Amino acid sequence: MSKYNYSRRLSSEVHVAGLTIGGDAPVRVQSMTNTNTLDTEGSAMQAMRIAEAGGELVRLTTQGVAEAANMAAIRRELHDRGCRVPLVADVHFNPKAAYTAAASCDKVRINPGNFVDAARTFRRLSFTDEEYAEEIGRIRNALLPLLDICRTHRTAIRLGVNHGSLSDRIMSRYGDTPAGMVESVMEFLRICREENFNDIVISIKASNVVVMVATVHLLVKEMTREGMVYPVHLGVTEAGDGEDGRVKSAVGIGTLLAEGIGDTIRVSLSEAPENEIPVAIALRDYISSRCNHPLITEPASEAPYPSRSMADDIDGIGGSTPWPMLYGFDVTPQDGHILDIDASDDVEKGAEPGKVIRLHSSHVNPVGEMESWIERYIAAGGRNPVTLCMEYADTDADTVRLKAAADFGAMLLNGYGNALEIKSPALDSRAAHSLLSGILQATRLRFSKTEYIACPSCGRTLFDLPATLAQVREATSHLKGLKIGVMGCIVNGPGEMADADYGYVGAGVGRVSLYKGKELKIRNIPASEALPALIAMLKENGDWTEPE
Repeated sequence: MSKYNYSRRLSSEVHVAGLTIGGDAPVRVQSMTNTNTLDTEGSAMQAMRIAEAGGELVRLTTQGVAEAANMAAIRRELHDRGCRVPLVADVHFNPKAAYTAAASCDKVRINPGNFVDAARTFRRLSFTDEEYAEEIGRIRNALLPLLDICRTHRTAIRLGVNHGSLSDRIMSRYGDTPAGMVESVMEFLRICREENFNDIVISIKASNVVVMVATVHLLVKEMTREGMVYPVHLGVTEAGDGEDGRVKSAVGIGTLLAEGIGDTIRVSLSEAPENEIPVAIALRDYISSRCNHPLITEPASEAPYPSRSMADDIDGIGGSTPWPMLYGFDVTPQDGHILDIDASDDVEKGAEPGKVIRLHSSHVNPVGEMESWIERYIAAGGRNPVTLCMEYADTDADTVRLKAAADFGAMLLNGYGNALEIKSPALDSRAAHSLLSGILQATRLRFSKTEYIACPSCGRTLFDLPATLAQVREATSHLKGLKIGVMGCIVNGPGEMADADYGYVGAGVGRVSLYKGKELKIRNIPASEALPALIAMLKENGDWTEPE
């Protein structure tokens, strides 16, 4: 795999009913219902809407054996209506539900962090080598029956690890880190390989895009080291809604797709599930259009450390500034200090001292060509700061947002660029500033607004999540630099909102619990009291300012 010339990572084929994931198959798109899985007709109708939008797999929550068993009825209802979309059961904390689901649907998702382990306690425990080995034995004993049922019914498995939902055993040796997330799934993978069960897809997700991308990189590296080529599912958990949710998802998923990683994707939005599908398709198709593109010149070697830190300061761009500036908003170079360069040009054209390079590309893979140019420029001794200038002819603003988030996101996460500039007929000045600020925040380089870590809702959700998120946003969006988690149930919170400063979590029907970080502060209060209590908590901790 080349960093600069696009090609797909080689992965094994996994068959989910009549659908192939991995191998030469296109990247598959999927979503998850937010219905009660015991509601056969309601679940089937929503699955049909997802399929009609272009979704190729539909996942449903199966928190208990009854929900898992009802997957068979939902599948029959879909088949009777002429819809053959494969169904995936989503299981947490309940191996018996996984065993039942494996005989009732086409694929079962289990979370290695809670398949045999209790809910997160966030205690610091120590394990001797013998105790650690005993825990692996418990995993094997619970996993082997599932593998046998899946073999019998030709059911695939997704091993899905989420940031913040690791077992105490993993936490005791690795902490809540990318290495811990990878080891959590590798323990299960090694058992599956020993048992010659290979219909497996892997996912490792986080709401923090930087953590998500770094962890998937580490996963692929570790699988390669151990001779594994299982397909990978990509997603940014709890991305939220609207522009912010789409930008975060496109930065994380788009960065990895551009590197050839990813065989199936989900864009997790706190909206109607069918809204996720057009976003996922547009992102997939944009990246996959690079297949077989004209060859990009490869640098002889990559820069030894991120190139952003290697540039001189010219007119406030470059130098010691740790994040890229927004060209035309934060800074504008003086007349005569700008050097326009196409990434297809020779690097010698950037040799004029005292100039800010505005680098652009008309290549179908602009990210690869621009990164290659910057690497070759640095290798030649260049130290001028570089503005990454992306131009999009699209007239649809949502399309531009997805493309820009994927392109800028990939380059920013790889350490490129001292300033950002975007040109598009679809964006006015205000929209362009909002988009670039959102991309910088998603890449954790510069915080300028409140970030909402909100789950996409499912059958476990205990309140109207889109409406609740809108209420929380309306009350707190004027705050700067905070991360607030809005979670529908205890499965997604507090563990999977691991990056949040505050948490608003469904505790029961019409009930909410409030968290400061991972610490439960207010338990099980009426939903009508939750927002005032959250604001009071923000004030108590010095994180509240009155809106202007």
